[in-house]
Amino acid sequence: MKYIICLILILVWLHILHIQKCSSLHFWYFLTGSLGLFVFLMVLVRPILVQPLSRCVAAIAGIFGSLTGTFTAFFKYGILFIDSASGAITLQIDFECSGIIEIIAFLSLLLFFEVYTTQEKIVISILGTLGIIAANVLRIIVICELMYFFGMDAYYISHALVGRFVFYALSVLLYFYVFTKPQIVRIQVGKFSYGNNK
Repeated sequence: MKYIICLILILVWLHILHIQKCSSLHFWYFLTGSLGLFVFLMVLVRPILVQPLSRCVAAIAGIFGSLTGTFTAFFKYGILFIDSASGAITLQIDFECSGIIEIIAFLSLLLFFEVYTTQEKIVISILGTLGIIAANVLRIIVICELMYFFGMDAYYISHALVGRFVFYALSVLLYFYVFTKPQIVRIQVGKFSYGNNK
């Protein structure tokens, strides 16, 4: 029943997008398209990708942990084991830590961002997804390292503050280079264009 409702909503969404595209309502097309795609991907794709993505993040972060000897990854379960000076700590990479929300949001915005060609969108979606995964891995490494050296007392600061700052600072950089800068560079007013200036 859930999938039938989703299919009906997708058809209605596509019809609205078609009307907005034909009417040259660019802002509403971008807004409706991005928001709709985000919701549909969260409902239909997120449950499938959370566990593999969590395992991937744990495995990549675990390479750094193994090299430094500061933490161990059990990537099959998405778990990191930190043997800190104050005792053993186990962290599980779950839905929120997997980066799936950020990846879906990025792809939803990119697909309806009309600055790029289809080929550019494919390349940027791959590179952007890899960039978000790398930023998330770095965030997890920072959290684990802080907890290794400062123990369980550093959990809140490392997870809620430092880790998030690292991840969101890198995300802002990604969004600037993918969405803001290209739009400014490709603006053309009359014969003037930033893209033509060297």
